[in-house]
Amino acid sequence: MELLRMSKAAKRLGIHPMTLRQWALDGKIPFTWVGRERRFSSVDVENMKRGNNSESSRPRLELLYVRASGSSGQESSLEMQEAELRGTTTGTVVKVVKDRGSGLKENRPGLNRVIAMATDGSVTVVRVTHEDRLARFGVGWLKRLFSVYGVTVEVLHPKKLGGRDELLEDFVSLVTTFAGRLYGMRSADNRRRLLTESGQCTDEGTTR
Repeated sequence: MELLRMSKAAKRLGIHPMTLRQWALDGKIPFTWVGRERRFSSVDVENMKRGNNSESSRPRLELLYVRASGSSGQESSLEMQEAELRGTTTGTVVKVVKDRGSGLKENRPGLNRVIAMATDGSVTVVRVTHEDRLARFGVGWLKRLFSVYGVTVEVLHPKKLGGRDELLEDFVSLVTTFAGRLYGMRSADNRRRLLTESGQCTDEGTTR
C-alpha cells in the first residue's frame, strides 16, 4: 500500500484536486495526515476509482459563483474571486454568477440562479473561492440538494472565514432582521390592543 499525495491521488482518479479535497472533507474517501498534508491510500483510491468511473467520465460544466457583501464598491473583490476561479478551472465555464449582499440572506438573485442551473442539468460543478461565499450557514444543505442532481460543490480554500468587516456586517444584518421581526410583533400586538379597547375588536381577534 502506498500513501499518495493529493495531486497524485486526484490524477489517478481523473478528477481535480479540489474535488478530492472536498470528498475528503465530506467523508467520501479516507485519508491520513502526514504533517500538514493529506495522504490517500492507494487501495482506497483504486476502490474509489472502480466505483466512480461513470461520474469521472462526466463533462465538467462549471458554474463560478462570486459574492461580495456590499451593494457597491466591491467590484474588485468580485473580479479577484472570478480570476482565481478561472485560473484553476479544468472544465468548461458555463456561467459566472455574481451576487451582492450578505451571506446570511437566503433570497439572493445570484444564489437562486445557481440553484436553478444546478437542478436543471445546466452544470455539473459549482465552484467558489471560500465556502462562506455561497452562504454563511446551511452550506451542507445546499451540497445535499445539489448532490441529488449529480452536482458537486468545490471550494478553492476550504474552511477559511471571510474578513472581520464582512463578519461584522453580517452580524449587524442578523440583529437588524431579528429587531425588525420583534418590532413587527410588538406593533401587531399594540394594534390588536387598541382595537380591543376601542370596541372594534374582541379578545378573540374578530372585528365587530
